[in-house]
Amino acid sequence: MPQPQKISLRSFWEQLSVPARWLLSTTAFSTIGRGLTLPFTIIYVNEVRGIDLDVAGALMGIIAVVALVVTGPIGSLVDRIGARQVLLWGNVIQVAATALLAFATTVPTFIVAFTLLGISFGAGWPAFQSMIAALVDGPLRTQFFGINFAMLNLGIGIGGVVGGLIADVHRPGTFMALFLGDSLGVCIPIALLMGPLRHVHARAEAPAAAVGADRIPTPASYLAILRQPAMAWMTLLTFVSSLVGYGQMEAGFPAFARQVSEVSTRTIGFAFAVNTAVIVLAQFFVLSRIVGRRRTRVYLVLIGLWAVAWTIMGLTGLAPGTLAAAIGVCLFHVFFGIGETMLNPTMPAIVNDLASDHTRGRYNATTALAFQLGAIAAPVSAGLMLDHGLGGAFIGTLLAGLAVMVVLTRQLERRLSPAVNGILTPTEAASFSESGS
Repeated sequence: MPQPQKISLRSFWEQLSVPARWLLSTTAFSTIGRGLTLPFTIIYVNEVRGIDLDVAGALMGIIAVVALVVTGPIGSLVDRIGARQVLLWGNVIQVAATALLAFATTVPTFIVAFTLLGISFGAGWPAFQSMIAALVDGPLRTQFFGINFAMLNLGIGIGGVVGGLIADVHRPGTFMALFLGDSLGVCIPIALLMGPLRHVHARAEAPAAAVGADRIPTPASYLAILRQPAMAWMTLLTFVSSLVGYGQMEAGFPAFARQVSEVSTRTIGFAFAVNTAVIVLAQFFVLSRIVGRRRTRVYLVLIGLWAVAWTIMGLTGLAPGTLAAAIGVCLFHVFFGIGETMLNPTMPAIVNDLASDHTRGRYNATTALAFQLGAIAAPVSAGLMLDHGLGGAFIGTLLAGLAVMVVLTRQLERRLSPAVNGILTPTEAASFSESGS
């Protein structure tokens, strides 16, 4: 059993190469800008620009649909021209999208802006994950994914606080300033990608197919990737975790909190702030205890924490509108947030350890597609059940989904080498690959 070792931002930073440091910096700059607009976009479309709420919701749904459509081709493009080029152009498109949103007043203009934003988001996941994997490996890769996630939450949290102080529905100019600020924030990563990171293309040529009974060619198509048992289980697990996890946190949680728990919108906002604080404060502590352990076992702990979170959330429905319900809503995000600190250091690391250098974009795109499908299905399922007063059944369904995740995780573990599951050193991993091929 590995002994926990203290991981600090300073020690982590010192281990990174200069390009990896610049890449991590892009997260800090871009997410603060994103936080300025993320909580207020639908308010802007509806209350500031006067577009009906149902239409505003449908317009924002364009982002997820477009991202879903483009992610597959984007993954192939990452492998063909390199992650840096895709990430660069994705950021350029995001600048255009957020700048257009600042001045949008009509439905057609919003359609164009949200379509561009969907393209940008569809490019972001496979390209950025591939950039990380190209610059760091081994335990450092696990740490990078985790710390990048903490910085993402911190940036969005800071941006959200600043945005909340500026936004005023009676002064459209304040919202225009937020979107232009978001646009400006993305310009900094563009400058870094064109400057210090210009030599990191994160592209690898496909090797000739290996010869011999103990070697198989690396798959080139999405179908071939999904035919690999480990990736098939990984993709299914990603879909279910999005369906009962992140997708519900953004859709089911606020709907349940308002309709069943009957807490105020201020309480919901505070609960999200608690989530951000927990992730930022707990990430290093968690990393020091999971590096070197089986990633799938860490994921099982995550599932347990999310089960506790949703159980607490369900119990708040027994005392609606009370202080106990408000406390329970905030406690939900404490347990859910601790679970989140275990997600990004494990699942993305597994995917990128399964991939070869020249197929990394498609591997990351595969799990991105699964995640997006879950994120689209989650609000639909939550809306249907909660609209019919089935709050208890809603919580029960989520707990059943978490039980399914346990089964999927154990099935995935059986199909991972110790190296991919985070156990062996690079030298031992090479030895295992030769003996187990």
